[in-house]
Amino acid sequence: METKELVGGWTAYHPLTPEDQKVFDEAMNGFVGVKYQPQSVSTQVVNGTNYRYQCLASMPPSEVVWNAVVEIYAPIDGQPHIVGIQRI
Repeated sequence: METKELVGGWTAYHPLTPEDQKVFDEAMNGFVGVKYQPQSVSTQVVNGTNYRYQCLASMPPSEVVWNAVVEIYAPIDGQPHIVGIQRI
């Protein structure tokens, strides 16, 4: 299935590609506290790429799990970084 990308528009949420997972892992490197497990992603092409990852979130050792959206920006040149995290 091909996902058409419209500059400035968000794609529908879809399963992560290896590249999506790599961006998530790079941005979350060193993040402590809550553990986020991405389930799907939506992207937006701008001057770089915006990502919205739908995640399951937990705070080990607690068994409580909730949903969250982790927003990450990946510039054309440079490291991806967290823009925001919202509990949903």
